[in-house]
Amino acid sequence: MAVARKIAGFIAKSSWIRKMFEEGERMRQEIGADKVYDFTLGNPDVEPPAEFNDAFLKLAQTPVPGMHRYMNNAGYAETRSAVAKTLSRASELEVAAGQVVMTCGAGGALNVVLKTILNPGDQVIILTPFFVEYRFYIDNHGGEPVEVWTDRDTFQLDIPAIGAAMTEKTRAIIICSPNNPTGVIYPAESLARLGEMVSAKEKEFGRQICVISDEPYARISYDGMSVPNIFRYVQNSVIVTSHSKDLALPGERIGCLAANPGMRNVEQFMEGAVFSNRVLGFVNAPALMQRLVAGLQHISVDIGAYQEKRDLLYGALTGMGFRMVRPDGAFYLFPKSPIDDDIEFVRIAQKHRILLVPGAGFGAPGYFRIAYCVDKGMIERSLGAWRELAREVGLAG
Repeated sequence: MAVARKIAGFIAKSSWIRKMFEEGERMRQEIGADKVYDFTLGNPDVEPPAEFNDAFLKLAQTPVPGMHRYMNNAGYAETRSAVAKTLSRASELEVAAGQVVMTCGAGGALNVVLKTILNPGDQVIILTPFFVEYRFYIDNHGGEPVEVWTDRDTFQLDIPAIGAAMTEKTRAIIICSPNNPTGVIYPAESLARLGEMVSAKEKEFGRQICVISDEPYARISYDGMSVPNIFRYVQNSVIVTSHSKDLALPGERIGCLAANPGMRNVEQFMEGAVFSNRVLGFVNAPALMQRLVAGLQHISVDIGAYQEKRDLLYGALTGMGFRMVRPDGAFYLFPKSPIDDDIEFVRIAQKHRILLVPGAGFGAPGYFRIAYCVDKGMIERSLGAWRELAREVGLAG
């Protein structure tokens, strides 16, 4: 066998998102891109803000000597300082540059954190529905994922359920707000309750438990809502994030991790994170992107365009009879499947040239995900196909 048995098994269970995206590529080749309605991949269709292009052009025309060489494994001091200042304002705490590590995206950051804190057999709680790669990231570092459902009606944190799942082996909890795939934002009151519960469990079990907040969508929120900063509510917390969504730079793989300045043994954690960033093979985050995002910490893509797409699709689909929680942020809808078998529903949708991801891909059978970070014209063209699909599965259409 060319690959390890574990990897072969993981491949068999691997991401439905990529599977459906690849199916979309096949269908586009066969019948034409304008006849395929692909809602599978969270790949922003918008271009980076003009400020990014201006900074990129300026740097290309007036290069800094040595700007492509290695730097400190944690990243450039000026970039870490810019991130720290932004987090200080958001958290109302004094976050220092030394509590920030620049990383290869949020996925890289999450792997760095898990490698830093996990011993073999340690458990990490992930909240259903969840980004499917969490399972594999945890396994990368010898941990064991423990799946705990959020509230099935609202997808908000179920604090008692999380507490009941915690044991002497619990080392971390991963949260994501705004959430992929549901789009919900966890309010400050819930985060405060989570912090109180985690603190009590730390005393009960006699070990430090880390809440890891995965925040690549933190700047994409709607209706005047804001995303509460986890540092204000959970002492032993780490933020992992990227500029893949807020600056529309997913292919550039630029992100960071930041530790709560109040974390116990924060200096030791940071030393471990810098070491892990190096030995995982990342070495450092991309040098060019670090220089560019340092001055763009307050810039984002046009959130209004995403909200317009949310409102268009949410209004149309609920009018046809689909049931779902209205998202507060990110760029996903997570409706209830109108038939029990979400995978079968996704297959039926394919007949209408609509490409979706089944909820099973997020640990939540019975639902499906729609990524609406797509061209608005495609959404509008798809509505007739959605009506036909709705009628086929017994909805009003």
